[in-house]
Amino acid sequence: MRAGTVAVLGALAVVALAGGWYFGTRTTLSERTDVASGKLMFPDLAPALKNAARIEIIHQGTQTVIEKRSDGGWGIASMRDYPVQEIKLRGMLTGLTELRLMEPRTSDPAQFSRLGVDDPNAAGSSADLLRVVDAAGTPMVATIVGHRRVRSQANVPDEVYVRRPDENQSWLAEGSLQVDADPALWLDQNVMNIGHDRIASVRVGDGALVFGQADGHFEVEQPAEHPKLETYKVEAVARALELLTFQAVKADADVPMTKAEHAVFTTTDGLAVTASVFHADKDVWARFAVAGSDKTKDEAERMNARLAGWTYQIGSWKEKSLVPGMDDLKAEAPAPDAGKK
Repeated sequence: MRAGTVAVLGALAVVALAGGWYFGTRTTLSERTDVASGKLMFPDLAPALKNAARIEIIHQGTQTVIEKRSDGGWGIASMRDYPVQEIKLRGMLTGLTELRLMEPRTSDPAQFSRLGVDDPNAAGSSADLLRVVDAAGTPMVATIVGHRRVRSQANVPDEVYVRRPDENQSWLAEGSLQVDADPALWLDQNVMNIGHDRIASVRVGDGALVFGQADGHFEVEQPAEHPKLETYKVEAVARALELLTFQAVKADADVPMTKAEHAVFTTTDGLAVTASVFHADKDVWARFAVAGSDKTKDEAERMNARLAGWTYQIGSWKEKSLVPGMDDLKAEAPAPDAGKK
């Protein structure tokens, strides 16, 4: 052991004996000082993560499982492996590999809840148990993640309280490690984003209602004769696939589709997106299928790989732009003149 380390350990011992370790907890020297300050909590984890097959997060006894899909991506197991946000997942795993133990804290279970490292299976607990498992089901790493200390100053790293599940010793660790136990927070809620300026035409249903571009404006082409329409409502149809997000998602088999309305959105380069919109209980749901031209074949394949097999709950206001009827587009009648009797 280096002389500097011995000095640090001695100083810690003096502090602990003088007033008890943090929160008045007394622990033995070996429980506090078996890891040098600044050492990686999981020094060999980074190269081993290539073998990871399953990530488990337990919060208040409820388990969220993120598992590797057959296509190499990751998905939420309870949602039929719907894809998670790859950037978010990569950030959590990177944070786990970069976690450095800085200061030992309490080893008294009665004090764990103050740091958020108490039993993650207990009701009311704020702790999360994060566990990474390989394809054989063997745990690769596990840690209880407690309260975070996010720093606003530049170049000052975040900190988090952690504890190994099989140990009482808790630690203040340096690093940014955010663990979300809510499956919904892992989902990429973007369905698609096709700009309004790219939409060449929209055909609703059997073609009784058709929209198109004319002189730089999006307008109703069929029927040729129609009542006065609100311009912003017509333009909303062109924007229906722009920054389209979902509120919930389920596998097609879990949401039987009945009495659906359909519309086909065709872009200037030949990409055709068919939207099928229907109601289930009080919610509005939609499915999408994409066909491509020679120019957009690859784009269509990528979109279908993401969209096929899934039904999305969308905001009710989106229904009138995805599958509009003529009544949805009409301009409001002018209010009667209040001065007339």
